[in-house]
Amino acid sequence: MAFTVDDANRRIRDTLPGVLGIEFFELDGSSVAGRLVLRPDHLAPNGYLHAATVIALADTCCGNGTLANLPRGAQNFTTVELKTNFLGTAQEGTIVCRATMVHGGRRTQVWDARVSDESKGRTLALFRCTQMILYPR
Repeated sequence: MAFTVDDANRRIRDTLPGVLGIEFFELDGSSVAGRLVLRPDHLAPNGYLHAATVIALADTCCGNGTLANLPRGAQNFTTVELKTNFLGTAQEGTIVCRATMVHGGRRTQVWDARVSDESKGRTLALFRCTQMILYPR
């Protein structure tokens, strides 16, 4: 049974990504896309987009992509490493993330994501993470 956009949106409800307002709009094989409409509470005290907001969007997209691509017998995953290069910022509007699986192994997956300003198309951050695949004991 395929893991769908509806499954991903239902799964994050009432958790940090859901509280932040993250919403998926695409989940197709090894690619995931989500968006976040910015609110004042997504900003840092300096008035610009908080780094943690960007990381939450990217990591959530990559994580749900991992769930959609778990190997046979796997039950879950956890992020074991992540890195973000911040290239720009936003103060309002909507940010989007497109994540793509780079490596899909039995023990790990590696995902790349690009976070951008939806209306301007400007890249705000490049993100990479490694997910460890978890199996029952």
